[in-house]
Amino acid sequence: MNTPNIIAVAALSILATVGAHAQGFEPVQPLKIGGGRVQLAAEGAAAARGGNVYGDVVASPLTTRPSQLDRASVHAEAVAAAHAPNQNLDRRAFANSEVPPQFQGARTGR
Repeated sequence: MNTPNIIAVAALSILATVGAHAQGFEPVQPLKIGGGRVQLAAEGAAAARGGNVYGDVVASPLTTRPSQLDRASVHAEAVAAAHAPNQNLDRRAFANSEVPPQFQGARTGR
């Protein structure tokens, strides 16, 4: 096939696709409000109390587990991590994603 035939076939297939989609199109339907203001307010309040039904997380209470460390040791670890000169080290920041030898003992997360 030469180029004009290929272009013609592509154009016809696009027109056929558009025509197939146009047959299934339904225009926007007018808004139909059923019920009075009081009924709608009650339905809205009930929906708000129902929570997010479209959420991707199951509604469950938060649970915590006790830490095995005491408060002072957690504080000491946090202070040490905050004062580390290479706390934000990311291996993607280096050439070929390889950490230089001077940073080998540091965190290489993310």
